[in-house]
Amino acid sequence: MTEPNSITRLLKPRSVAVIGASADAAKTAGRPVAYLRKHGFTGEIYPVNPRVDSIGGLTCYPDIASIPGTPDVGIVLLGAERAHQAVRELAAKGSAAAIVLASGYTETGEEGARRQQQLIEAAGSMRILGPNTIGLVNLTDNIVLSASGALEMDHFPVGGIGVVSQSGGILGALLSRAAARGIGLSKLISTSNEVDLDLADFVDHLADDADTKVIALYVESVRNPGKFRAAALKAARAGKPVVAFKIGRSEAGAKAAVSHTGALAGADSMYDALFRQVGVIRAQTFGDLLDIPVALATGRKLRGKRVAILTSTGGAGTLVSDDLGMRGFETPAPDAATAEALRALQTGDHAVLDRNPIDVTLAGLQPDLLRGAINILLKSPSYDALAIIVGSSSLAMPELMAGAIQDCLPHSDKPVIAYVSPHAPEVAALLTQRGVPAFAAAESCTSALGAMLNVGSWQEPTFSAPAAAVLVDDLPAGSLDEAQAKQLFTRFGVPCAREVVVATPTQAEAAARELGGRVVLKILSAEITHKSDVGGVAVSLTAETVGARLLAMASEVESKAGVRPRRFLVQEMVGGGTELILGVHHDVLGTAILLGMGGITAELFKDTTMRLLPAQGGLSREDALSMARELKTWPLLDGFRGRPKADVEALVDAIVAFSKMAAQLGERLVEAEINPVFVLPQGQGVRAADGVVVLA
Repeated sequence: MTEPNSITRLLKPRSVAVIGASADAAKTAGRPVAYLRKHGFTGEIYPVNPRVDSIGGLTCYPDIASIPGTPDVGIVLLGAERAHQAVRELAAKGSAAAIVLASGYTETGEEGARRQQQLIEAAGSMRILGPNTIGLVNLTDNIVLSASGALEMDHFPVGGIGVVSQSGGILGALLSRAAARGIGLSKLISTSNEVDLDLADFVDHLADDADTKVIALYVESVRNPGKFRAAALKAARAGKPVVAFKIGRSEAGAKAAVSHTGALAGADSMYDALFRQVGVIRAQTFGDLLDIPVALATGRKLRGKRVAILTSTGGAGTLVSDDLGMRGFETPAPDAATAEALRALQTGDHAVLDRNPIDVTLAGLQPDLLRGAINILLKSPSYDALAIIVGSSSLAMPELMAGAIQDCLPHSDKPVIAYVSPHAPEVAALLTQRGVPAFAAAESCTSALGAMLNVGSWQEPTFSAPAAAVLVDDLPAGSLDEAQAKQLFTRFGVPCAREVVVATPTQAEAAARELGGRVVLKILSAEITHKSDVGGVAVSLTAETVGARLLAMASEVESKAGVRPRRFLVQEMVGGGTELILGVHHDVLGTAILLGMGGITAELFKDTTMRLLPAQGGLSREDALSMARELKTWPLLDGFRGRPKADVEALVDAIVAFSKMAAQLGERLVEAEINPVFVLPQGQGVRAADGVVVLA
């Protein structure tokens, strides 16, 4: 038998020391000992307090050195100014971990940061949970190492949902809310300041935990993106969905930046990209953080978007149907065979069996009728899931109703959920405990089914191998002008519009004749990025008109920007394509490639998607294609209303090439953007028509 590692010993200790324990169970310092005993901990408990001889009949030790043997875990209840001393003594004793509850660390400023560093130094190789944590709760093994007031409750349902929260208060909130709803949890851990053990450590551990089927996260920030990515992928490969509620969305306002990409790719969008790539389902509301995991913990497979709604109360069925429809689900009427089987169940005029919601009015009062209807709908090839509306008529005998639904579950692996229409939390809890996730809001039903669909469709991302290095040593630092930027794009294989650099009207006229047809005239300046804002762009010019327009443009730009341009670009005029934006964005989470609707309305519509680059290499063709398909703009590329299909293959090539440029240049690439990149009709390729590059 292998020796348990530190995190295993932390979550399942055989002995616990409580440093600074109080004999008064009403005080915070008195709770850990009281809760350990109340909730059935069978190991050794060592209270430590030099002023007390015993606590609750347990011997109280004057100091850590006096404890017989080595406690696996020490709960440190001392203030921030003394906690590090206890941590040092626990480490010397050979403990696996210390749980530090005190606040007053990095969250308070410079002095707090100094104290936090003291903790790190005192711990040595011993692990620390916290500081500023409320501790952890292992419901699977009846081990509570926490001072949370939520533990005043006598009983908690045990189940397959593990919770990791960067907020101690939220841990207690989820524990109590789950208990009230009959939702079974396995382990709950509050990581808080994460001086050592962090979110990723526990995701990694729970991915191996036989008692955990789904992992729910309350996220303030991901401090180690690489470690988090590896842990989340490990969980996904183990078939354990991760659901994250990330706070701080309103703080992710766009930063001032040279490019449009900086305004489009806020920190929150980067979290979306990270979560999407590692298979983490993002909870959009705090309620989702329980609603989604309880549905996923059933392990049932949602293979499509067709939902049968079985109701005995019409209005509630319509609520669910409407919300499902708003989010892309289908509620088709029963096929002929299914409708016939339903009709055979019930005679009379009460049942409405030829539409969806399927209204079986007496089902709430007749469990056999309900059981029969459920089995028919689960067998039907027309449906991928079943939503049961629990109306007021079911309140008279909830046990019979819940039992009837539960009896049907072994006959199918399709998802079965319930919407409890009256306010009846005890009925919802009963259903949930019987294996039927029950919700009090129609929107929760949709969120749960949407997450189940997401889990079923997620595929681990693939990345292209690192390409042969492209020469970039000759590039200057700072902002490149547009011509230099597009020369860089061309080196990596991104096709650009044909253009000529000019300085005089005569040169502009010659360039226009060389390019043929109508042309675009632009100022060429590394300092002025948004050229159209200062009158620095003119379109649809000819060889006859470009020279005069050059002189007029120079004067207009000088009056608006205070700088008279000396160089210009004459560029072929690209038409007939769809305008997209392609950019690179850096963040603490990594480097991302952004694709979206382009042109001057890019920031207005914000139709974008992003992918984080891997540690090496660029994006794969599969990932580039999926980015394009995620855009609301995708129908324009795919032949919307008779429009010619765009050259998506060429767009994919350009995205991959651009990503390889970003990967090779790494931190040297401060900003890069193509806006617009024209995606021309099938077979005609793409053209980068404008470019921004800033190099370190």
